[in-house]
Amino acid sequence: MTETRPGSPCWAQLSARDLPAAQRFYGELFGWTAETDPDPQYGGYTTFSHDGAPAAAVAPLMNPQQPVMWLLSFAADDVDHTCAAAKAAGAQVWMEPMEVGDLGRWALLSDPTGAPFAVWQARRFDGFGVVDEPNAFGWTDLSTRDKDAALAFYTGVFGWRVWPDDTYPMVGLGERMFGGVMAMDPSVPPEVPSHWSPFFLVADVDAAAATAGGLGAEVLHGPVDVEMENGPRIAVIRDPQGATFGVFAPRADG
Repeated sequence: MTETRPGSPCWAQLSARDLPAAQRFYGELFGWTAETDPDPQYGGYTTFSHDGAPAAAVAPLMNPQQPVMWLLSFAADDVDHTCAAAKAAGAQVWMEPMEVGDLGRWALLSDPTGAPFAVWQARRFDGFGVVDEPNAFGWTDLSTRDKDAALAFYTGVFGWRVWPDDTYPMVGLGERMFGGVMAMDPSVPPEVPSHWSPFFLVADVDAAAATAGGLGAEVLHGPVDVEMENGPRIAVIRDPQGATFGVFAPRADG
């Protein structure tokens, strides 16, 4: 079981054009097993499990214009209240709060800088069943065109704490960090929106990046040691269908 404190990341869902191909890629990369919900109302929604615990999911695109991407969900005690607060703080609500069977209540938004995210009010399904272990979620990065506006939004709506840094402020709740915020490089094409990217902990970043490359992915950055005290080793990867995510591991001594 994992912490589902309101405001913390509680689920990562991939939207993909080719579900079987996504299942094969992430199954081979992380050793995940895939189980597709047989209920037709969920449209092929597939949960990835790691050692029997929910680790992430993949779902079909809602429409042909939707980008292939990873979507982060943040936990809420009351999705309707959180949506109202987010809207008042400048968010766009794309899908109003709705029931997802008996699993929970969900809404889809984008922050004032354009980054999509979801809010999840758990009922029968809490979200991550495993985090901070190899081949499971452990961190998330926000790439945004307005770092200050993003930090103001998330601290106001979710009560996040910020560990200040001019280049890469980190965010979390209480003493637990779970993400960082960075300014998008001006060279990034304007059609690329601000976005959240999940990072999955792995035993060996170089091996994971090599495996991903061999499976048809593109390694966009790294593997490289992050130049900060106790910084991890990371790689940023674009999967064969175009979704971006990261892998990381504590840096080896020396």
